[in-house]
Amino acid sequence: MIAGNRSINYLRISVTDRCNFRCRYCVPSTPFNVIEHKKIARYEEILRITNLACDLGITKVRITGGEPFVRKGIFSFLEQLCAIESLKDISITSNGALLNREKIKKLISFGIKRLNFSLDTLDPDKFAQITSRDRFQKVWDAILSSHELGISPVKVNAVILRGVNEDEIENISALTLKYPFHIRFIEYMPMGDSAVEKQQQILTKEIVKKIESRFGKLIPIKHRASDGPAKKFQITGAKGIVGFITPISSHFCNDCNRLRLTSRGTLRPCLLNNYEKDIINPLRNGASDDELKQIILSALTKKPSFHGLSDQLEKGIPISHMTSIGG
Repeated sequence: MIAGNRSINYLRISVTDRCNFRCRYCVPSTPFNVIEHKKIARYEEILRITNLACDLGITKVRITGGEPFVRKGIFSFLEQLCAIESLKDISITSNGALLNREKIKKLISFGIKRLNFSLDTLDPDKFAQITSRDRFQKVWDAILSSHELGISPVKVNAVILRGVNEDEIENISALTLKYPFHIRFIEYMPMGDSAVEKQQQILTKEIVKKIESRFGKLIPIKHRASDGPAKKFQITGAKGIVGFITPISSHFCNDCNRLRLTSRGTLRPCLLNNYEKDIINPLRNGASDDELKQIILSALTKKPSFHGLSDQLEKGIPISHMTSIGG
């Protein structure tokens, strides 16, 4: 599939808006309601949409939430998803708290080779403050089990906030000295009405400066087309990689190869643009495969050349919460 001059081969699928954590930069600061169960796309509907998207050129899928493992029946769904022959790469983003060694073995048996974990701190007390849950050890055990069982690469995503965890940038980076992890620092994106203040945002330039002040000049790693948006580097002598995802300081829209399917059954061409195309209601109302494919292609015509987040915020146009979009 083509959007402008970009080839779109990557579908991110949110299977639920629900999560067992309440991370301060993700969950709205004001009360909110989860989506009614009847409005969530059913697994068979997601599989049908995915198969059609594969017919149009999708070869890579990432499963997200909320937290995907809070949804009942997720393992049966993942097994069916992995049976789609044209999919070359299936990965999952999770906070890890509901995973254990046996569940990770099951994922590997399906053919899943990559897992992304969210971990913003190595301090159990601070972890509880950020997530409102005392689950650090469960998450860390899941990360280590994934590594020991052969998941490669194990990716660990961290959002750094001033006054919260900026004092851990060096220690989080140092994990790459011991483990072949891909540590990725993601710039906080001001979406919805989260409890995070704008002045808490820390951009990549400052994070790099802190890392290099302890470990010396980072070694750049050549970017490959399949690498996604992270700019990758290595600390001298490290086993792993330090990456930076920069949606604020240096957007990567020209290289974006993604389409999102939200848990509500809408197609979202850009994370940071509120346009969404309904596909679930046409599907439920009897649309043919060809009609559904046209809806997918129609959604991609609205994929912007750049996200324009700053302009939207200046105009007072709020971006949807991550809880409603999916990670």
